[in-house]
Amino acid sequence: MLDIRFVKENPELVKENIRKKFKDAKLPLVDQAIALHDEKLAANKRADELRANRNKISKEIGMLMGKGLREEAEAKKKLVAEQAEELKALGEKETELEAALREVMLKIPNIVDDSVPVGKDDSENVEVEQFGEQTAVDFEIPYHTDIMARFNGIDKEAAGRVAGEGFYYLMGDIARLHSAVTAYARDFMINKGFTYCIPPFMIRSRVVSGVMSFEEMDAMMYKIEGEDLYLIGTSEHSMIGKFIDTMTDEAQLPLTLTSYSPCFRKEKGAHGIEERGIYRIHQFEKQEMIVICKPEENMEWFHKMWSYSVELFRSLDIPVRTLECCTGDLADLKVKSYDVEAWSPKQGKYFEVCSCSNLGDAQARRLGIRVKGEDGKKYLAHTLNNTVVAPPRMLIAFLENNLEYADGKYSVRIPEALRPYMGGTERIVEK
Repeated sequence: MLDIRFVKENPELVKENIRKKFKDAKLPLVDQAIALHDEKLAANKRADELRANRNKISKEIGMLMGKGLREEAEAKKKLVAEQAEELKALGEKETELEAALREVMLKIPNIVDDSVPVGKDDSENVEVEQFGEQTAVDFEIPYHTDIMARFNGIDKEAAGRVAGEGFYYLMGDIARLHSAVTAYARDFMINKGFTYCIPPFMIRSRVVSGVMSFEEMDAMMYKIEGEDLYLIGTSEHSMIGKFIDTMTDEAQLPLTLTSYSPCFRKEKGAHGIEERGIYRIHQFEKQEMIVICKPEENMEWFHKMWSYSVELFRSLDIPVRTLECCTGDLADLKVKSYDVEAWSPKQGKYFEVCSCSNLGDAQARRLGIRVKGEDGKKYLAHTLNNTVVAPPRMLIAFLENNLEYADGKYSVRIPEALRPYMGGTERIVEK
């Protein structure tokens, strides 16, 4: 969310930013916000005048009563009563205007960084760099759920009976591999100096509206009926929410946390080959990282964070690339975003496994996350988040890139970094 003062001082810049994001339908929001703020200021000014006048008249009533001029004093009292009614009405109007202004401001996109390429949608995202040689094999790689099935590692049919489409049971070696990857990712981030945390898996509506746009909320979040609670779509929501309405001493920054959680998503509009199997599901587990830092350090942390994901995937022998999201593919709160994509030898292309986002002060402004500088001045923190790993997508990349075939059977090689989390196992073999 932008500062209304910034919007009023730079209306054309804000509108141009909306055009860069190809969201012209939101252009009228800028003028609406300015008009609402002006109306709110006028109401505030009139209310202040009435309060000052009330104090003045109250003194006059006392003087008149002291002189025995009761009739004149009663007339003044009547005026005070009339102005009290007007003041009450103004108070209600101010509250309404404040709510209306906030609703409009929440819909105005954040200002994207100048380095972000202009493009309409994800088809115009830009490759930044590739890491590792693309895996090539001389045997047919089955579809990922078929790989899992060969190891007796998945049961979607039973999950369908229990919970419906978009759920699954992981079993045996595949389930163990899932847990091993998550535990490895946890320790990987702890070794980078991040504090490990397990957060609440439900959050209140104020936190939801503080960490994401209305469009994202509608597409992702599950609401708990009858309560002001939502199931989290990612632990970033809980982790950023941890600092709602807080003041942190600048000397304590940066705050770096890594969190584990299950995640729950509606996944509206999922379709195509990447939506089959377990690409897009309603429940999965995830290791996340977040950073809360000073404004001048946000880009430094942005580049550190996506590089951590690259390093982790390469340690598991998975080729990856980084892709910069263009303006039209950025969610409204984001200043800049990279996707880390893993190579799929089955499909012969990369697919998203991590998303690293710099949100500037947008979440901090919505949630009241402030910092007290060494000079005593207060300012808004900057927030960033990135996926460490999100099984089962991570499993898809892992299985395809570490799959081997010999003597009519498939096996999966366990990279050295992961073996301690698999009880020393170097290979799992088809059942």
